[in-house]
Parts: sequence; structure tokens; C-alpha cells
Amino acid sequence: MTPDFIAQTFARLISALPVTLEVWFLSIFFGGIIAVGVTWMRASRSTALAAVARGYIFVFRGSPLLIQLFVIYYGLPSLPFVRHSFLWPFLRDAFFCAVLSLALCTAAYTSEIFRGALAAVPRDQVEAARACGMSGFLLLRRIILPIAMRQALPAYATEVISMTKATALVSLVTLWDMMNVALKIRNDTLVTYTPLIIAGAIYFVLNLIIARFFAWLERRVSPHLRPRGH
Repeated sequence: MTPDFIAQTFARLISALPVTLEVWFLSIFFGGIIAVGVTWMRASRSTALAAVARGYIFVFRGSPLLIQLFVIYYGLPSLPFVRHSFLWPFLRDAFFCAVLSLALCTAAYTSEIFRGALAAVPRDQVEAARACGMSGFLLLRRIILPIAMRQALPAYATEVISMTKATALVSLVTLWDMMNVALKIRNDTLVTYTPLIIAGAIYFVLNLIIARFFAWLERRVSPHLRPRGH
């Protein structure tokens, strides 16, 4: 192991970083959208919608992400009716399957975070706002959402960091992300640990940046956490 080898390995891993970041961003983005819908269904007065939401959350939180990824990428395309449907152009694409599986998984966890945050909004503050004449969207925008956001941020930050690490699994469905490149270098050079250590260091830096961002965001939305004088 030489400095040149380390530099070349680092350069190759960085070249694959955009794929990792793209999978991560799209998974978080679409997972958040799905989570909002699932949270609404869970809080719905409709027994059927609430049951569907609970079932979805139970399945995706109760099964390993790797199995979900394999079922979507290897399992669904093997079904004849899928191959002859409009879904086939999407499900035969590794990138789409990777984003879909990660988004569905994180949506289940995120919806529970959102539900818990909404449930943690003090009822007396809501009633006080209603007594002042607030209702509907104004109550939601000025009282409920700001408080729920402060409640949800720490847990949601942990979920986003977990998804950053989970992107390494997409290497198992032929997607050339950073982890897959690290495994390729290891197999080609027979240098076992160096590529994985460098990849792990890059993941660590990414998560450190994400953690710092959410810490800053939490201070912005929580005045009591700001240093005095700011």
C-alpha cells in the first residue's frame, strides 16, 4: 500500500460519489413525500386508510431493507404480468429499484417520526390559538407545524444519517455507487482493507456534514438553543 495507491483509490471513490448522493437525495425526497401521505392516512378518521397505513409501516419497519431491495429488484421483474406492464421499463432499471426500495423504507420510519411529532404538540397551545381566532391552515402553519418540526428534527436527522449508510446496499443490485467501486478495487488489487477504510471515511465525513447541518437547523427553529446574544 503506497501513497499513490491511496490517492488513486480515493479519486476513484470520489468519482462514484455523485451516484451515492443522487440515490440518497432522491430516496430522502420521495420518502418524505410518501411519509406525509402515510402520516395523513394514519391520522385519518377512515378505518380502512388507517389500517393500510399501519400495515405499510409494520411491513417496511419489520423487514430488513436488504430483503426489500432484493424483492423489488429481483423478485418483481420475475413476475410475468410485471414484464408485460407499464412498470417493466422502470423495474428493470437498477437505479430506479434502488431509489424505490430506499424511499419506501425510509417513508415508513419517517411517517412514525412525523406522527410522534404531531402528537407531541401541546393541546393547550392549540386550544389557546383557537381561542385567539386561529383555525384551519393558519393554525397549522403558525402553531402546529413549527412545534412539530422542532420535535421531529432530532429523530429525523438520525433517519437521514441512517439512509446515508443504507445507500451502501445498492451496490448489491449492480449499481456503481461508491461502495461497489470500493469492492471492485478490493477484488482487483487484493488489498482488503484500504478501499473499505477510505470509503468508510468518506461516509463518515458525509454524515458529519449532515449532523452539523441538522444541528444548525435545530438551533434556527429552537430559539432556546441559540447562544445568548444571538
